[in-house]
Amino acid sequence: MLDLYNQTTLGCSKLITEHYSTSFTLGIKTLDKKFHLPIYAVYGFVRYADEIVDTFHDFDKKDLLDRFWKETHRAIDEKISLNPVLHSFQLMVNKYNIERELIDAFLRSMEMDLQQVDYTEENYQTYIYGSAEVVGLMCLRIFCEGNEAEYQRLRADARSLGAAFQKVNFLRDLKSDYQDRGRVYFPGVDFTRFDKNAKQLIEEDIQLDFDAAYRGIKQLPNGARMGVYLAYVYYLTLFEKIKRLSASNIQEERIRVPDFKKIILLCQTYLKFRFNTI
Repeated sequence: MLDLYNQTTLGCSKLITEHYSTSFTLGIKTLDKKFHLPIYAVYGFVRYADEIVDTFHDFDKKDLLDRFWKETHRAIDEKISLNPVLHSFQLMVNKYNIERELIDAFLRSMEMDLQQVDYTEENYQTYIYGSAEVVGLMCLRIFCEGNEAEYQRLRADARSLGAAFQKVNFLRDLKSDYQDRGRVYFPGVDFTRFDKNAKQLIEEDIQLDFDAAYRGIKQLPNGARMGVYLAYVYYLTLFEKIKRLSASNIQEERIRVPDFKKIILLCQTYLKFRFNTI
C-alpha cells in the first residue's frame, strides 16, 4: 500500500502546482510524461517554503521555516514523511540524487526573506543562486536521469535560466515587493529613485542570462526540451513587455502575460518543435 501513499502525496504536489501557477502547470504538461510528477514534487516543495515567508504573517515564520527545514532533512534521511509535500519531494531527491547542498541553499535564501536585507552584489548573487538557480539544478538532475556528464555540461546554463526567471520576477514585482514587504532585491537600487538608467542596466544583465539559457535549452534531453523552452518563451515575452515600459510604469503596476497569449505561445512552441525549428 506504500505505492498508494506515494501516488497520493505526488497528487497533492500536482494539485498545489495547478492551483498556484497556470504557467508552470502548462510548462510541465509539455514535458515527457515521466517528468510530470517529479517536477510537480519539486514545485510543491519550493512553493510551500515560499508561502511560509511571504504569506503566514500571523505566525512565527522563523519557527515555521526552521521546522520545515528540519522536517525536510528528516524526510530525506528516513525516506518517509507524513507531510505529503515533503514525502513526494524526498521521493525525487532520493531517486535522482538531488544534492542536499541545493536544498539548503534554497532554504537559506528563504531565510533571507525573513530579514530586512540591504542587498549588496555579494548577497544578491547568494540570494539568486539559492532562490532560483538551485531550483533549475534540481530540475536538471531529474531531466538528466543520472547522466552525470550531461548534468555537468548543462549546469551553468540551467543556473542562467533560473537567474533570468528570478530577475524578471523582481522587475515584475518591484512595486509589491517594496510596498508589501519592504524589499528591493537589486543591489544599489533605491525604489524611490528608480529610473531609466537603472532599469536598462538590470535588463542588460537579464538578457545575458536569457542568452546563456537558450544555449542550454537546445542541448536538453528531448523529453525536457519543449517544456523548458515554453517556460523560457513565456518569461522572455514577459521580459520584452517590461522592457517596453518606462521605469515609472513598472513601479505602478504588476506586469503579466494574459492567458490567451500563453495559449498562443504554447501553440507556437509546439509548431517549432513539430518542424524542428528551435
